[in-house]
Amino acid sequence: MKTGLTKKQKVTEVFYNAKDPTAEIYTHDTKLKKRLLAYAAKYPELCRQTDDDGQGGLWFEIAKEQISIRLTAPYSQERREAASKLAKENNTFRDLHEGAIKR
Repeated sequence: MKTGLTKKQKVTEVFYNAKDPTAEIYTHDTKLKKRLLAYAAKYPELCRQTDDDGQGGLWFEIAKEQISIRLTAPYSQERREAASKLAKENNTFRDLHEGAIKR
């Protein structure tokens, strides 16, 4: 969808306060929009789409307890190398790829 917006203008914002039980999410992120739409369809009592800005952005209202923010520590170079070695030793990608081809 052509919106005329730059990538920098295609934001995701989460609004909530200490008083209200719900939060508002405004997003242009395609994957997040799909996830929120699916969630709203499955759990309409917890989440609903409230608006469409006509430029690719959607507004949702969601129960605050359904939102979490996960902060992860960055991988050290050692951990990254160990994960790479383990994947190569176990042929993780190849096994998955060849398994899909054989089916």
